[in-house]
Amino acid sequence: MAGFSYLHTMLRVGDLDRSVAFYTTHLGMKELRRRDVPDGKYTLVFLGYEGGGTELELTYNYGVDSYEMGKAFGHLAIGVPDIYATCEKMRAAGVTIAREPGPVKFGTTLIAFIDDPDGYKIELIQRGSL
Repeated sequence: MAGFSYLHTMLRVGDLDRSVAFYTTHLGMKELRRRDVPDGKYTLVFLGYEGGGTELELTYNYGVDSYEMGKAFGHLAIGVPDIYATCEKMRAAGVTIAREPGPVKFGTTLIAFIDDPDGYKIELIQRGSL
């Protein structure tokens, strides 16, 4: 609809510093802003890429160190320039590669999946040519 735009996706995390480090170190996101709300007992951190676009909101609720994964959420998707090199670099840094890079089933798009520190799935999608 006219005037609508997709702003962000929110994930609840058990360790805010660990999650911010994961997304900034391994996926190249930048911390855009942070809001601590002591009266509400939560902190929000918004991450994203230079140039704008959709953001990732990490929500830490004071005293909650883990969440049960629901079955409705699927994954986040991040475009990368070289999926094989990206996965090797991440593997060397200790990131869990949940699905090795390769063509999507019944297609040619190159994808891989990694897990973030809270167990959320992130699909890496090859952008451009190798």
